[in-house]
Amino acid sequence: MKMSFRWFGPNDPITLADIRQVPKTRQIVGMLTDIPVGDVWPLTEIKQLRDQINAYGFELKVIESVNIHDAIKTGAPTRDRYIENYIQTIRNLAKVGVTVICYNFMPIFDWIRTDLNYPLTDGSQSMRFDLSKLPRDPQVLFNRIKASDNNLMLPGWEPERLAQLKQLFKSYENVSESDLVANLKYFLKAIIPVCEEVGIQMAIHPDDPPMSLFGLPRIYKNLSDMKRIAALVDSPYNGFTICTGSLGENTANDVPAIIREFVPTGRVPFVHLRNIKHIAPNVFQESAHESSEGSLDMYAIMQALHDSDFNGYARSDHGRNIWGENGRPGYGLYDRAMGISYLNGLWEAIQKKANN
Repeated sequence: MKMSFRWFGPNDPITLADIRQVPKTRQIVGMLTDIPVGDVWPLTEIKQLRDQINAYGFELKVIESVNIHDAIKTGAPTRDRYIENYIQTIRNLAKVGVTVICYNFMPIFDWIRTDLNYPLTDGSQSMRFDLSKLPRDPQVLFNRIKASDNNLMLPGWEPERLAQLKQLFKSYENVSESDLVANLKYFLKAIIPVCEEVGIQMAIHPDDPPMSLFGLPRIYKNLSDMKRIAALVDSPYNGFTICTGSLGENTANDVPAIIREFVPTGRVPFVHLRNIKHIAPNVFQESAHESSEGSLDMYAIMQALHDSDFNGYARSDHGRNIWGENGRPGYGLYDRAMGISYLNGLWEAIQKKANN
């Protein structure tokens, strides 16, 4: 397992010099934040990103995310143009050594929370979802998220794209779950041959939360959905990101069992490791990574990864803001760094036990 840290580029208040001090973390999960969704990522900018990362002793093997234009998700007549742009981005990323692209196929919103800075009893702040607090009007939710983002870009909530929120919702009016699956298949059939050619594995991220909201379809919620997606294009390059938190938000999902079924197939190059705490039905909040702090058994999750011979990339995810840090919600330095230390400790103990 190769531990990594998500970095949002030169404008991230967390620096590469900060991340270098996190033990056993030599991989950066990178992205370009200034490219409009659907445009080609220029090779020169990708190389600049790689060179910045390499200068601090890190590798850039995983990109999260090359977001997918809504025309592809809705099956609009213009989708082929955006797919061609995506293919060129794949080729450009391969030229600098990237081997994994984490992406999602969620309509409009990449993830949804009803509170970005929910105060916990220990004095920290966390992201929280409470279905009863979800406004009926998605514009109200967007305004609430924008007012709580600490003036930092939130992936999936780009103001430029969501400025046309009503038009976006109109474009999805007649898109059913089966339509969205068919549009994913169309996309994958176009790009996977290129991925096989250049050696980049696509890793789709689960829906977050794994339920339909605002009437939008969701297609990666559980093990059954994963099997359906895997069958769309029978190739290991049609892979998955297993996000323990997103899948764990549905209490019916057995996350260790999902890991044991899919990791051995070679289709899981990337894992997001986080814990969440269920407060009530359809109410959960991000917690510290330790099993005792949330509702997921992180030891069982790490054991399942070890037993499945997972050798891909992993990162701690969705940390709280602690010790007065006023960072990007979910992506502060301190709690994610502590999470990495905890996860590495579990991994070391499991490995040593297995070798005795």
